[in-house]
Amino acid sequence: MQSGKPLWRLSIRTSLEAEDAVSELVSSVLGGSAAAYYNLEQGFSLVSVYREKKIPAGLSAKVGAGLQQMKNFGLDVGAGKIIVAMVKREDWAESWKKHFPPLTIGGSLLVKPSWSRRRPARNQTFVILDPGLSFGTGRHPTTAFCLAELVRAGKVRPRQSFLDIGTGSGILAISAAKLGYQPVFAFDFDPACVRIARENARTNEVIGKVKITRGDVARLKAKPQRTFDLVCANLISNLLVAERKKIVAQVNPAGTLVLAGILHKEFAVVQKSFAELGWALFRGKTVKEWRSGSFRRQQ
Repeated sequence: MQSGKPLWRLSIRTSLEAEDAVSELVSSVLGGSAAAYYNLEQGFSLVSVYREKKIPAGLSAKVGAGLQQMKNFGLDVGAGKIIVAMVKREDWAESWKKHFPPLTIGGSLLVKPSWSRRRPARNQTFVILDPGLSFGTGRHPTTAFCLAELVRAGKVRPRQSFLDIGTGSGILAISAAKLGYQPVFAFDFDPACVRIARENARTNEVIGKVKITRGDVARLKAKPQRTFDLVCANLISNLLVAERKKIVAQVNPAGTLVLAGILHKEFAVVQKSFAELGWALFRGKTVKEWRSGSFRRQQ
């Protein structure tokens, strides 16, 4: 982008539940990546795309048609109002940074973007992660729950092994390596996520401590050679249910399984399906439309 010239912004105020779907919609219609942030106080997500040239009314109408289609399929898109405005480039740069302040998890972990000058507190581990195309900056409730479980389990017993199923940006695997977990394995089906996760691991100087590969949860082995003390599966609920036998097979007999990425209304189905395999929920958390939980094998 040329410096100095103003930008055109298309923004949609939507629900947290629909944030990913709306981001994908506007990215596909307008091109480029969508910036999204969640306003915790007011309870809405704002999804925006920036362009050099004025956004044609036809493209805005196409976005509107996509939102209506989501509504027809039963997805709550919130207000769903489309706002097109011209903004100063400096305003865009600063607003982007304003929406991603440093994030502290459990007192022991600090996640911050590269532009932040905030220093970690004494005995606090930090991860540098800039928002981008891959899912996972730590601010989504499901990712935050996984991070909190990483911190909590690491305090109880350090040097545990860790597997991240559906790594996205790599934030969980990188944080695990920083917190002393070893070995740390992670995979994602999307090759772009694998590339970005490796770049983030390199930025955080843990590329040699984290093995990040492309993989498919559906192709996990039912009897793997290696199992893990802590496994995080931050996936959509139907995938968790469909592949539950392969997922639980990756966990050590006395290990912990963290399930996230689940809409609150779908959690009961997920919990029941894992209970049928002998897994019990021992800690859960609900934030807005999302619910996550930690499970252990029943004795």
